[in-house]
Amino acid sequence: MSGATCAFLSQSTVQEEPVKLTVRALSKTLSRALPTKALGLFREDLVTAQRRDPAATSALEIALTYPGVHALWTHRVSHALWTHGAHTPARALSSMARAVTGVDIHPEATIGRRVFIDHATGVVIGQTAEVGNDVVIFHGVTLGGVAMTPGKRHPTVGDHVMIGAGAKVLGPITVGTGVKIGANAVVVKDVPCGNVAIGVPARLLPKPEKDTRDRDLIVDPNYFFEEPALYI
Repeated sequence: MSGATCAFLSQSTVQEEPVKLTVRALSKTLSRALPTKALGLFREDLVTAQRRDPAATSALEIALTYPGVHALWTHRVSHALWTHGAHTPARALSSMARAVTGVDIHPEATIGRRVFIDHATGVVIGQTAEVGNDVVIFHGVTLGGVAMTPGKRHPTVGDHVMIGAGAKVLGPITVGTGVKIGANAVVVKDVPCGNVAIGVPARLLPKPEKDTRDRDLIVDPNYFFEEPALYI
């Protein structure tokens, strides 16, 4: 073996070692970061999608073909990495998820349980956004900021909230429990619990006197005839 070949192999070994160390460190971080209940959360995401989407035929179909579920699963991993200090791998993972699913979720964003991202394409959830439990998000939704300064600058969304297609919820505002946001609405102010927000800029409709549907599901049918924009 020539001296040049020996030198090349020696150099290659030296270059590969940091890669091995990085992969090993990342594996350890991931094993610490993911809670033991992670698989339970993934199953819960499947069940949620199957319950909320009448077009779903099986858990297997959802696991293979639903980009919203794929985006959630990937975010749960990237968020765990982020909270344990592995920021670059977390960002890389979320970037890959965006390319595959069309959903852009910053790994620092907090997302609760039983969240369903329907259709998924074009959803953006910013760095300091907080999303509660049992939330439905349709395609084209943005939970964005209105300032370039560090700190809290994205919305906090409560439990049992529905956000219609194309809606923009902007700034460090609070969307209360049970709120319904209509399609293409632009929300820049707090929305009290139980209200319905529609329009540009969003205006509030009073709480429905009688809710004829499970509060987790879309919106009271009474509003369908008055405000068709809630559905899309």
